[in-house]
Amino acid sequence: LPVSEKVGAVKRHLLEGTPVSQLCEELGIKPTVFYSWQKLLFENAHLAFDNGRKSKGAEDAKDKKIEQLEAKLQRKNEVLAELMDSSTVLVATAA
Repeated sequence: LPVSEKVGAVKRHLLEGTPVSQLCEELGIKPTVFYSWQKLLFENAHLAFDNGRKSKGAEDAKDKKIEQLEAKLQRKNEVLAELMDSSTVLVATAA
């Protein structure tokens, strides 16, 4: 079933009081399926109130990780540049 129908079924049960048995019969599903939809909806309900914002702690941790990775990448680039310079000198002296 499309997500909109799943949400609609849970909404009808919660807001209109439609019995689960009736919804399941209409949709051709077992009650366990309906209750799994309801559980999933409640487990993810917090996302409706986040407005796309993540917690400050999560953002700070992500920013710190990005800084660490950028520093590591910079160091690798410096080492690679040194190796390339050394290689160029060796090739020039060998020729």
